[in-house]
Amino acid sequence: MSQAAPQSQASAFAEARFSEAWFAARAQPGVQRLKAYDPGHDLVALRKRFGEANLAELGSNENPYGPSPAAREAILDCLHALHRYPDPLGADLKRALAARHGVDVKQIQLGNGSHELLMQLGQVFAGPGEDIVFSRYGFAVFALSTQAAGAQMRIVEALPRDAAMANGHDLGAIAAAIGADTKLVFLANPNNPTGTWFGRDDLVAFLDRVPSEVIVVMDEAYAEMAEAPDYVSALSVLDRYPNLVVTRTFSKAYGLAGLRVGYLLAQPGLVAVMERLRESFNVNGPALAACEAALGDTDHLQWACARNAEQRAWLAEALTKRGLRVFPSQTNFVLVEFGARTSQVEAALVERGVILRPMGGYGLADCIRISVGSPDENRRLLAALDEVLA
Repeated sequence: MSQAAPQSQASAFAEARFSEAWFAARAQPGVQRLKAYDPGHDLVALRKRFGEANLAELGSNENPYGPSPAAREAILDCLHALHRYPDPLGADLKRALAARHGVDVKQIQLGNGSHELLMQLGQVFAGPGEDIVFSRYGFAVFALSTQAAGAQMRIVEALPRDAAMANGHDLGAIAAAIGADTKLVFLANPNNPTGTWFGRDDLVAFLDRVPSEVIVVMDEAYAEMAEAPDYVSALSVLDRYPNLVVTRTFSKAYGLAGLRVGYLLAQPGLVAVMERLRESFNVNGPALAACEAALGDTDHLQWACARNAEQRAWLAEALTKRGLRVFPSQTNFVLVEFGARTSQVEAALVERGVILRPMGGYGLADCIRISVGSPDENRRLLAALDEVLA
């Protein structure tokens, strides 16, 4: 016992000294200000608690219909080669993407999800004494990328809720916020977490106002699901604006969230500079094969997007009939205003095995983001919600 006490005291001293705060003080200034990305609820623990069959996961904007069968087959076909490194260039997938989007292979960079690419854009093109402009209620990674680079966040207020595009980007104000120290502008169209979007005329008018030396990053994670007549991808004007970057993902419409693959399209010169920071073999072999196969199955993609559009409209109408405000959306989720009871409603739904995404971290504490599920999942959500609201 006499020897155990000093050892315990030494351990306690070491734990106190080498705490998170101790290490944080030795981190780079940009990292010191960071908060880790919040993925929402601990879904692994909830699956164990309720069982996957009894859990309605409607908080992560996943495709409930899953990927193309061709993607599954492609994964199985390459399992024999797991002891080999994947293609470091992802050449086959790049060629398929180039053909799909009508660009040169040199205009494409692959990433471990678009998250990785957005983080790298901040690291490559911004730093201390410089700023990055983005909208209030924009994708959370925009702030993470800015802070990690040591740059300043210039956050522009969104359009008011009573505007036609409630909580959408105020493109005029964003353009006006660009200054001499601005290096990047981050935008998402359609936007997460609001679901809002802007059309071609607004896109072109905005890009015309941005100085050519400022890089505009358009995150289009939900572009395949947008069906509004005025919506157009920024890829349609990529060759017109050399300072434009478009990011996409296979996690949403393609139903491959578990593989984590994203890509960006830009001028070859920008991609060449980005490649200097890219981690070696950053996209694994099964993921490369599955994404190439999924890209080729346009029938499955169109089918899944059509089902999503049908269920999005049905769910929005059902929620509206229950007296809730549902914001316009061109994604696979809807943002819903619950007011002062938001946190209680969300917690009560979790207890019933229905997992949604609270929006307090986005500054929308009176709202909940609800992923559009399968018909069965959406009916289960409404049944649970009726119990809670009653």
